[in-house]
Amino acid sequence: MGKDLVRALKDYSHLTWSERANTSGTGGTFLKARESTARATVYYKLSCYDSYRGIYGHECVNELVASRLMAQLGVDHVAYRLVHAHVVVDGVGHDTWMSASDSFRQPGERKQALDVFFDLSREGTESPLEFCARMGWKRAIDELMLVDFLLVNRDRHGANVEVVLDGDGYRLAPVFDSGLSLVFSAYGDEARAAAFDPLSDVSANNYLGTRSLFENLKLIDAPLDVEPLSSAGLEDIMEGLEGVLPQAHRLKVEQIIRERWNYAVARGVVRGGSL
Repeated sequence: MGKDLVRALKDYSHLTWSERANTSGTGGTFLKARESTARATVYYKLSCYDSYRGIYGHECVNELVASRLMAQLGVDHVAYRLVHAHVVVDGVGHDTWMSASDSFRQPGERKQALDVFFDLSREGTESPLEFCARMGWKRAIDELMLVDFLLVNRDRHGANVEVVLDGDGYRLAPVFDSGLSLVFSAYGDEARAAAFDPLSDVSANNYLGTRSLFENLKLIDAPLDVEPLSSAGLEDIMEGLEGVLPQAHRLKVEQIIRERWNYAVARGVVRGGSL
């Protein structure tokens, strides 16, 4: 797992943070940048930012945890890296953690938000979930709902799922953008992180299912045939996060994934043993 976490401080002061997306339920924004060469495009994202607090929160760390979890489960996903970076935002330098990921599109391919694609292609009164089933994407959506449940992801809106278009063909994009998950809203408050109920049914902005992540488990065609999560796998997910997340926060992230996996196992949503 070591290659996806760069601890040595790297200079990224050349990046221009021109893409700014409002967060859901917070007062700040997520800043995004990209670098393109003839060979590849790399996307960068910071955690929450505002002009008086600077860069704060742990959304970028959550992207790494999510990426590692999906690798353990065998779910198609965008692989995120966590980089210790020096960046400049609005003329002010910051030493912070940022996430980096490579483009999942090949040359000539375009992307479209699922909600837009659905509006253009749906039949009759079918729901987005029924539409995805008709398109042959039900298995991928089941995996997405499982991952969002395990991560307590609050923000799977209609543009956080994408369709890749190539000529007359199309496919569902790999899972990406899982930052508003786990205990993202603790913002350094360790007492708040420690108090978070790992089986809390938070209200989630979910385009394909309901606002209840627990109810969304019932929409999965069970048992879902993913790779079982093991204790060793959970250790790999948490590897190297010492010094990146405070201890209470790390323990809570581990507890969330363990208890929610055990819940899914006990209810036959997935095969495998409890952790």
